[in-house]
Amino acid sequence: MALRLEDKQKLVAEVKAVAGDSVTAVAAEYRGLSVAEMTELRKEARNSGVYLRVVKNTLARRAVVGTDFECMQETLKGPILLAFAKDDPGAAARVIKDFAKEHQALQAVSLSAGGQLLPASDLGRLADLPTLDQARAMLLGVMTAPMGKLVRTLAEPSAMLARTLGARGEQEAA
Repeated sequence: MALRLEDKQKLVAEVKAVAGDSVTAVAAEYRGLSVAEMTELRKEARNSGVYLRVVKNTLARRAVVGTDFECMQETLKGPILLAFAKDDPGAAARVIKDFAKEHQALQAVSLSAGGQLLPASDLGRLADLPTLDQARAMLLGVMTAPMGKLVRTLAEPSAMLARTLGARGEQEAA
């Protein structure tokens, strides 16, 4: 079914708005996926907070103009879908990578993060980025480690004295 001009304009505006708020994007070729598989992919994307949309190439190229993802224009060829991650930089890459493990028909074409075009081979690196909660936990661990070490260092002399006195007392009792 052909889109009317108004529908095309709405679609471009919608994708452009999402792209403007997103931190990373993945373009993937979906040729060979069934409707049921696409529905499953959309469900996984929705659960991960990823905006996933099948867009015609010409409309996709227009939608990314003026955004950080303008660098992807040249790679938008063939039947593609765009996945945008708003909060978690690795979310879109994780969804595509995990789904592609089971469905060989889904192949990443290009990625973009921070206004830079990345090759499809970097999908794993982007997918391995920690989530926000994981990053916070890592930061908290780094921040509390010196304090814990200081407490252990300050407590050690008194503990050493107590062990020495205990050993001396056992020695005299025997």
